[in-house]
Amino acid sequence: MKADFKLILCILLFCCFFVSGCSSKNSKTTIEFASWGSKSETDILKPLLSEFEKRNPDIKVDFMHIPQNYFPKIHLLFASNTAPDVIFINNLYLPVYANAGLLEEMIPAKGYYPQALETLSWKGKLYAIPRDVSNLVIYYNKDMFNEKHIPYPDKNWTFDEFLTTAKKLTDKNTFGISFEEDPLFYLPYLMSNGGGILPEEINKEESQKAIQFYADLRKKYHVAPLKSESASATMAQMFLQKRIAMYISGRWMVPKLRDEADFDWDIAQFPKGIKGSIVQLDASGWAVSKSSKHKDEAKKLVEFLSSKESSEKFAQSGLIVPALKNSAESKYFLDGQKPENAKLFLEVIKTSKPTPVSLDYREITDKLKKDMEMIFN
Repeated sequence: MKADFKLILCILLFCCFFVSGCSSKNSKTTIEFASWGSKSETDILKPLLSEFEKRNPDIKVDFMHIPQNYFPKIHLLFASNTAPDVIFINNLYLPVYANAGLLEEMIPAKGYYPQALETLSWKGKLYAIPRDVSNLVIYYNKDMFNEKHIPYPDKNWTFDEFLTTAKKLTDKNTFGISFEEDPLFYLPYLMSNGGGILPEEINKEESQKAIQFYADLRKKYHVAPLKSESASATMAQMFLQKRIAMYISGRWMVPKLRDEADFDWDIAQFPKGIKGSIVQLDASGWAVSKSSKHKDEAKKLVEFLSSKESSEKFAQSGLIVPALKNSAESKYFLDGQKPENAKLFLEVIKTSKPTPVSLDYREITDKLKKDMEMIFN
């Protein structure tokens, strides 16, 4: 009888341990997190997500990496009521989702560049916690400037001085400046001249003059490559091949140039138009889906990803300009690596303006690309 009792007790204890083990396993909350990003970006992100899970053993993160056609896929997920809990988003698409009531309103945090918070807000409410800010600068090949005894660009150079410099740098093998037909790359010409690309701005005299100046770089002065001359090569490739001396781009180019450029290079401020040197400012960050069933856990992930510790890891890669001020001004961003003039990315924030995004911004820019085709070519 005693033996039977002991056997029953052992079985009951085993069952208790088994059940408690199962329940602890099943008690984990799984949240989905969607993001785009190159390999270098996901190489930073994946260890951060693992660290988050380690610190929060009751939460599991399913990382949905969408490297291409990101927003069309996010659209489909929202349409089918299967949106991820946490979504990496930028200011160009945020208004569409925020206006449709698909995103949670976020509490404005301290320590961010005000422009970053402004770009990720809609109708005065914040819908994503910023990770980075994005602006444009002019990358230039210092070796080419040195060979031709041309002074490096300074903060006060004007459109006329910029054109003169581009002419001096142009020869039978090299073009002075890059040329891209996406509005992202020529909007600074318009903004610095007092214009813009929205329907109420594009027909202003200031906008039209700036568009003509930009087109003339290619067609009249031939200091920028024609489409037939660049063929299938991107402007980044042509800059790395030393076929263009100056290249307009953003911070995202830094890791590639650090790895692949076999020449000395640095960055300069965009030249001054009649309104000064003004480039657009964009931002990207983390939003929480309104339909999420695990909002507390999702917000906890956003809080971790936007922390100073995580921000510094992104900054160290050279890939982004952190939206968190103390990370942007830390050794992790201004660490002595190229570009020498890295602080310029932060200085440009002061004079830049958030991209004026409307609900139909994508349609506007798509139409603009078609309209500009004849002018640019």
